[in-house]
Amino acid sequence: MNIQKIHHVAYRCKDAKQTVEWYGKYLDMKFILAIAENEVPSTKAPDPYMHVFLDAGNGNVLAFFELPTQPPMGRDPNTPEWTQHLALQVESLDALMDAKARLEAGGISVLGPTDHTIFKSIYFFDPSGHRLELCANTGTPKMARMLDEAKWDMLNEWAVTKKAPQHARWMHDGSYAGE
Repeated sequence: MNIQKIHHVAYRCKDAKQTVEWYGKYLDMKFILAIAENEVPSTKAPDPYMHVFLDAGNGNVLAFFELPTQPPMGRDPNTPEWTQHLALQVESLDALMDAKARLEAGGISVLGPTDHTIFKSIYFFDPSGHRLELCANTGTPKMARMLDEAKWDMLNEWAVTKKAPQHARWMHDGSYAGE
């Protein structure tokens, strides 16, 4: 099998209309499709839903389900809120900072930019409480090679020790020497 691409990623939302409008206003995502049923096609469960699809650019689709008959949505209480997030790439640092300004002008709290050496990012939450990250790449081919060469050693060390391997510590400690 050869996966061609991610067709769509779906999350639950509190309000489908609010979600479509918010993602359009703050992230310029176009509303491309709505599907609504009173019965789940795959399971045949009687569970009315609104399923909305947004254009996330370059063939990527972000989708949401509003489920009005289900208990209120929550989070996994055992997972820190910073862990589960959707990271979206923007074209430049200028675009990242413009997005930050637009979000903050709308009263949305934004963390960052955070410098990850190979990209800079900002973090914020959508109206349903999903954590989002916008990223602008800043890495070099040398950095990509260094990370590629270390990935298996890092993963194998982690599998044994469950402690952070130091192979790519340069990403956050300021020790990267440059090209």
